[in-house]
Formats: sequence, structure tokens, C-alpha cells
Amino acid sequence: FFSEGIVGHIPFAEPFCPVLSQIVFQAAREVEATVHAKGTYVVMEGPAFSTRAESRLYRSWGADIIGMTALPEAKLAREAEICYAIIACVTDYDSWKELSEPVTVDVILNTLRQNADIAKRVIKLAVSMIPEMRQCGCATALETAIVTAPEFIPPDQKEKLNLLIGKYLKGDK
Repeated sequence: FFSEGIVGHIPFAEPFCPVLSQIVFQAAREVEATVHAKGTYVVMEGPAFSTRAESRLYRSWGADIIGMTALPEAKLAREAEICYAIIACVTDYDSWKELSEPVTVDVILNTLRQNADIAKRVIKLAVSMIPEMRQCGCATALETAIVTAPEFIPPDQKEKLNLLIGKYLKGDK
């Protein structure tokens, strides 16, 4: 959201909401899904699958999972002060297993169908576990993120982003 006359730098060391992530983890355990509470997610640019060389590189970095769908969503959610977590359902081994066949769309679609039911059950339970009051830093992510002095933010940008930044510009005319 930050461009055109406004600079902001959100905290992003932990890209997913810790509270919502814990809720999703607990819900997954309760529906008896295989789940991991922590891991390193490498976002790659799709739509092509990884080469074996890329796959080996990601693994050497300590990546636990490779995907195409966590960014820019996580950054935009943080900029909008929205709690955000993912359910990263594994569909294949990418190209990590040298002796296995390369990943294909058919393999992924078959696994996606199997994962869809589990994900639906996790989401249904997780939604019921979300507290009414947020207990995380997501709700105030912009509080110290806006670098541009309010008097230098173009009026059209103030209006356009009022829903997001208005509460931090109170008293500014």
C-alpha cells in the first residue's frame, strides 16, 4: 500500500500472526492432521516448478517447504493490520528426491483433492477458536511503520489510505 508519496516499513521478521498461527496449529492437531508448528517457507515465483538445482539450493538453505502463494499476501495483510496465517498443505517433494519423478500437475491435483477436506475441517474449527479481542501486534503494525511525515503525505493518498493510516494521522490537517 505504500507508494506514491508515502513510505512505510512494516515489521516483518515473523510474517505470520503468532496467535492465529497457534490457533491453526491447534485446530489441525484436533482434527488429527499431520502438522508442524514451525518451519521455513521459501516463496518461489511460479508458475513453473523448481529445477532440481533450485530445489537443492532451497534445501541447503534449511527450507522446510517451498510454495508460490504466501507473498505478497502476508505483506499486504500486515500492512492492512490483518492477522494472517497459512495452512501450507504439502503436495509433493518438489525436486528434492533425486530418484523420484519430477513433479507434475496431475500429482499435485490429486494431492490437493486429498488435502482439501483436511483444510476445510481445520479452518472450520480454527474460526471458532479466534478470540474476540486481538492479542498480537498485527492490529498496530502501522503504528511506527509510516516514515513519511504526515504533512508531506499527499492529500489524495491520505484519503485513499484513510482506513489503514487515518488513526495514526489524527490531529494532522
